[in-house]
Amino acid sequence: MISIKKYSSLLFLTLGVLLFSACEKDFVNPGAATEDQVLNSPDGLVGLTVGIQKRWSVGRQSPVYATVAGAGFSTFELRLINPGNLSENEVSIGKDDLQGSNGIVGNIWEECLLVRNEADKVLDNASKVNDAGVRSGLIAMASIFKALANGTLAQFYEQVPLRTGDNAQFSARSAALEDAVSTLTNAKSVVTATAVSSAFLSKTPASIDALNTINALLARYHLMLGNYDEAIAAANAVDPDSKSTFAYDAVNTNPIAFVSILTNNVYQPVDLTLGLPAALQPDPNDQRLAFYFQDLMPANNDFRAAGFFDNSTKAIPVYVPGEMLLIKAEAYARKNMLTEAVAALDDVLTKQPGDDAFGIGAGLAGYGGNMSQDAILEAIYTNRCMEMMMSGMRLEDSRRFNRPAPNDANEERNRNWYPYPNSERNNNTNTPADPPI
Repeated sequence: MISIKKYSSLLFLTLGVLLFSACEKDFVNPGAATEDQVLNSPDGLVGLTVGIQKRWSVGRQSPVYATVAGAGFSTFELRLINPGNLSENEVSIGKDDLQGSNGIVGNIWEECLLVRNEADKVLDNASKVNDAGVRSGLIAMASIFKALANGTLAQFYEQVPLRTGDNAQFSARSAALEDAVSTLTNAKSVVTATAVSSAFLSKTPASIDALNTINALLARYHLMLGNYDEAIAAANAVDPDSKSTFAYDAVNTNPIAFVSILTNNVYQPVDLTLGLPAALQPDPNDQRLAFYFQDLMPANNDFRAAGFFDNSTKAIPVYVPGEMLLIKAEAYARKNMLTEAVAALDDVLTKQPGDDAFGIGAGLAGYGGNMSQDAILEAIYTNRCMEMMMSGMRLEDSRRFNRPAPNDANEERNRNWYPYPNSERNNNTNTPADPPI
């Protein structure tokens, strides 16, 4: 596995501490707290959770940016504005042109591993905090980001190391998803027993609703594992009026808006088709088009994203309410409970903007297609692409719904799995051979 010593820079915002690490030698500010001091201090642990959230959501290297760019280009959801953006260009071409040296491939891998490592440090030391409400907050936030890290790695890579260490062993992606579920299940029991306290929330970005986010991620990862009853139960436990977001300000900006959408120099959505084949393209009357696009009839087909991405201080959701409805629809459909699947799908199709916590409404008639399992699943996939546009989830969805693979007729993605980054291969002799594509 990549050397945490080489790549880690733990950011403790509440302490104003920055530890710089390098490959051969550590250069530590002599006036700063040591890692041991931080991990034995309630304020230090709270600060570490703030740093974890920032690592995840801020900057071009962040998983928030890299997953949206990666999945978007790999499934033709995005169009490249300037091929001088080499990493994005290689992902947009895909197939054998996407190598382990690619920046997006490396950023998803490295930042997820660093987030997971730092989250584990919080979880390993949370018991030292006497205040039960603060301890609950630490466990909740660290568990959410550890689960996001494992779940995201499983979306892009066929195998994943589950532990940090020299020459770590790799496991099937399903093991990473199971680890995410286990981590979240434990966190749910902690938060249910003791609510996250105001003392914790006052020192951290309070934009993430702990319990609803835990349930939403449980629903997401249970679905990916094929645990359909558990996915339905977890989705039902999410308050549809709740909001859980990565928040931004003038200093810590929305990376997608700041790097790409506002500059119009990296990428934009491809067009109103979302890169989907003709049979799956959105209804022109779908109100989600107006939500996610700045202009539905732009000059020179210069389509630009709106939604959560057209202002550098706009928050990005951890999940949207419609994802929970579509998780239920898919789970019911895969259980061949087709009436229940259509009912959940209709809740998305007929939703008005005022019915949704983020204002995402379709405003369409209910499902009127064929009542076969395949047809209903196809409609669910289409609505996932629309409801969750630029969420970073579409590569996972494309594989799970068995959409045309690379080199198939009318392919809908240019990779099945990403290659392992050079930073891993050069430091871990157990790194598997890259998947074909």
